[in-house]
Amino acid sequence: MTDLKITLKRSVIGRPQNQREIVKAFGLHRISSSVIRPNDAVTRGVIAKISHLVDVEEIK
Repeated sequence: MTDLKITLKRSVIGRPQNQREIVKAFGLHRISSSVIRPNDAVTRGVIAKISHLVDVEEIK
């Protein structure tokens, strides 16, 4: 199973509260901060809601 490296690329300033909470729940604090999460349906669904703010790459 692969993992996903999620990197915050855009600021959450001026974004709706639910998008801010998603970014915070992932553990992303600053632009260019990254986290590694499992590649499952739940993670993919949440990423779809903030896809315009993050970059996602698969890692093995």
